[in-house]
Amino acid sequence: MLSALSLRILPAVIALVSSALAPGAQAQQDVRPDIVASGLQNPWAVAFLPDGRFLVTERAGRLRLLAADGATSATVAGLPEIAAGGQGGLLDVVTDSDFARNRILYLCYSEPAATGRANSTALASASLSADGARLEKFKVLFSQKPKFASSAHFGCRIVESRAPGANGRPDGKLFLTLGDRFSRKEDAQKLDNHHGKIVRINKDGSVPADNPFAAKAGALPEIWSYGHRNAQGATLAPDGTFWMHEHGPQGGDEINLPRPGVNYGWPDITYGENYGGGQIGEGLSRRTGMEQPLHYWVPSIAPSGMAFLTSERYGKAWQGNLFVGSLKFSYLDRIELSAPFGGQVVREHKLLSDVGERIRDVRQGPDGLLYVLTDSSNGKLIRLLPREPGR
Repeated sequence: MLSALSLRILPAVIALVSSALAPGAQAQQDVRPDIVASGLQNPWAVAFLPDGRFLVTERAGRLRLLAADGATSATVAGLPEIAAGGQGGLLDVVTDSDFARNRILYLCYSEPAATGRANSTALASASLSADGARLEKFKVLFSQKPKFASSAHFGCRIVESRAPGANGRPDGKLFLTLGDRFSRKEDAQKLDNHHGKIVRINKDGSVPADNPFAAKAGALPEIWSYGHRNAQGATLAPDGTFWMHEHGPQGGDEINLPRPGVNYGWPDITYGENYGGGQIGEGLSRRTGMEQPLHYWVPSIAPSGMAFLTSERYGKAWQGNLFVGSLKFSYLDRIELSAPFGGQVVREHKLLSDVGERIRDVRQGPDGLLYVLTDSSNGKLIRLLPREPGR
């Protein structure tokens, strides 16, 4: 016979079990971290080569070429002078969509001024030599203006557009996220500079004629959207929609879907506050004419890296999910959306918490598996394997 205490707690137990088994409950798919390589110094981005090897940037100013099994690595020569320090250094790397034929890649880094301490974010193209030992035909495609003496908020994620071009092939435009340089945050609302902006350029560095401010007097023509703070994650959804996230100050990290000419509000509106407390500006989170984020985090998770999962390697429940690294809380955020590869955020799941390392980058590899980089002086490239039954 059940005791009086049992009778009182039984309904709560039944409710708890029912909730765990109900459709839409946050059931967790287990994954197993497989360390591909370690000993990387503050790695920032990973790109995949057709032969199975990896390119990894290190913030200190090195580009590493890792063997497919991660056992050996070499430093790729041919980089320019880089203003490494603080958050600056060699940051993003992506391969061209036609890399197998042209061997072109794109790099983003903090570029020093010719004299003095000023610097800014730069985007360059180069060809990887056939033996992978060096970069050739290095060309700066874009330099953020103005240069400013700061070691913070470089942004620096690169995304190649897949919007259809005139010939029916992807147009191959390049998006680049740019930070507000921290102490120049008011610049994010002005169109005469590149601080706190997303820019869009052609692969030769020229400005697309259909950029929203290409013909606007007093505006820099490369600007695509503005009012951003410091975006360290960006990706394309399978339908070609451009997604990004950006760091808030203390609270207020955001996911946005940047559209041409749209103002995303920083620093006039934010869901965060000043470091140590206190409102930013007028303390507003909404203002007419400024776009609301798709999603925001309070407290901040300090997001970095961003990827959609298109494969079924982890089961259909994960397909279409968005993945974002957390630097502050050292986990990989699996984000369920209300529609495949889109809609609103409905659930979040913490992965790799037991690894205990800051997640800097996340990408889906050609094998359909997820890969992450951890940000430390002994950084790791980790492959996420579906956990086998019984393991």
